[in-house]
Amino acid sequence: MSVKLELLAPAKNRDIGIAAIDCGADAVYIAGPSFGARENAGNSFEEIAKLVEYAHQFGVKIYLTLNTILYDHELESARETIFSAYDAGVDAVIIQDLGILKMELPPIELHASTQCNIRSVAQARFMESLGFPRIILARELSIEQIKEISEAVNCEIESFVHGALCVSYSGQCYLSQYLTGRSANRGSCIQACRSRYDLLDINGNTILKDKSILSLKDLALDEKIEEMADAGICSFKIEGRLKNISYVKNIVRHYRNAIDKVIARSSGKYSHASFGKITGGFTPNPSATFSRGFTQYFINGTRSQWSSMDIAKGVGELVGNISSIDKRTKNSVTFSIKPSTTFKGQLNNGDGLCLVTPSGEIEGVRADIANGNTITTKFITSLAKGTTIYRNYNHRFEKEIENNTPKRLIDVDLDITFTAQYECIIEAFAQSGVRSRAIISGEDSKNKDLALNNIIGQLSKSSGLFKFRVRKISGENIPFIPAKNLNAIRSELAQDMVIIPPEENDNIFVPTAPWEEIDKNKIIPPQRKNYLNCANHLSKELYHEIGIDATDAFELNPDTTTELMRTKYCIRHELGLCPKIKKGEKPLPLLLVNNGRKLKVSFDCALCQMSITPHIGN
Repeated sequence: MSVKLELLAPAKNRDIGIAAIDCGADAVYIAGPSFGARENAGNSFEEIAKLVEYAHQFGVKIYLTLNTILYDHELESARETIFSAYDAGVDAVIIQDLGILKMELPPIELHASTQCNIRSVAQARFMESLGFPRIILARELSIEQIKEISEAVNCEIESFVHGALCVSYSGQCYLSQYLTGRSANRGSCIQACRSRYDLLDINGNTILKDKSILSLKDLALDEKIEEMADAGICSFKIEGRLKNISYVKNIVRHYRNAIDKVIARSSGKYSHASFGKITGGFTPNPSATFSRGFTQYFINGTRSQWSSMDIAKGVGELVGNISSIDKRTKNSVTFSIKPSTTFKGQLNNGDGLCLVTPSGEIEGVRADIANGNTITTKFITSLAKGTTIYRNYNHRFEKEIENNTPKRLIDVDLDITFTAQYECIIEAFAQSGVRSRAIISGEDSKNKDLALNNIIGQLSKSSGLFKFRVRKISGENIPFIPAKNLNAIRSELAQDMVIIPPEENDNIFVPTAPWEEIDKNKIIPPQRKNYLNCANHLSKELYHEIGIDATDAFELNPDTTTELMRTKYCIRHELGLCPKIKKGEKPLPLLLVNNGRKLKVSFDCALCQMSITPHIGN
């Protein structure tokens, strides 16, 4: 049996979700009115139900994000949210708070969020033993680590392949809560990792000044899809529930192409997870949309330059450097650009440009007039020869995305039988497995070849979501049928096939088990002394029932000795300061300083990890 490869897209709202489906998504994840880990990306269940209705026509699944930790007073509201999701037709709910497992819930799948910090075999087995049919891995894993986890569990495995990277292991960052009282685990992260810091040694000497030292480049694993699939990933997830519609269209279309190529050359090993072929539309270009630069992170099991410390806001594609300033006036400036070797496009009137000044500041301007590599824009004081120019808004490309959306059509085979009474019996077989049937009457034809060509030509067109093609013809009494009648019957066939029943999943599937039916004696949790993120009594009960000493969430007990962040990223390695130390020795800590507040950076070289804690003292 083939393994279905799922392309999972983000959606801030219904319109973006529909656009993602049109561009090739097999599944969409979206937040409900609350608990969605993104404060500004909530949706009503009326809107979600409409998205579900559209999605299910293509066999596309909709997942609801309910991946914040919950306080006691929110438990009933969260439970009602899950019931509302079930009533809206949602296929699964992505959760972080394990207390949800102890609730009385409808029969809906629960997926273990990446916020659950699943990055080892032990953690994966633990989540599977709790009844999760799907686990979402941490982003910091290599192909070999993914394969090791996949071989140890029977549940589905989902992994991120594109988008913004949190520097901390997901679900384990309390920096925003510590600095401002706004919790990342509650959906209100201030993105302190994108802020600018001074980096000092333990003696107070400055190593770096005013850099976004904790900011990472964006993930891009389009070249690793086949390796990840071979390692056991069945769902490939794009980050971006706060991104706009053009971003989602562009990135989804790009990854649809990448996954289709893997499926095409797999000789049946892999197959599509939904229905409908994507044809036409714009040509995707990930470099032409928002990014902080791209990295493959740790997927190869090696380190490289992961930081975007100089450009944390995202500046788009590199254009080149200013070669000359040709003319300055009071209101405008004209300058010429020497293109970089990677810039293959052309600049357009209306393009948005980013200028990175020598001090690292970013200024944005609009290209009022683009004449080849010569640009006229508003007057900018800081403009100088050698200034690096990026394009973060490609006017022509954005218009192409907006006006040239791909079409998604489901193939339908038509078997036609002609009767002695000059009837045309049409049986339609959709790619999705749905069938419909129609009969249309005609009259004796004087030219049977012409009549047959007319029937085939009029029926072999698209109607609604379906692309019809004649597969089989039987019978000799070929009637003459007017074109308008054939068009009407084709539309009737399409209307009768809109509802698609659930498909059988060829992947190994473990049903979600009620907590009461789980054998607690078979749960072997990973070796950790304490389990954080327990903000309600249900979470604590669950952990205590299986013998785990669970501590209060940092949000409830902001202990200044708590580790605020643990990360695979290492400042010392990034700066070429990775020490060759003797066994048992540890490199000295560093300090991060922002607006007078200090954070202590420590290094665990044995695990090749870095941690951040509050700095106590001067």
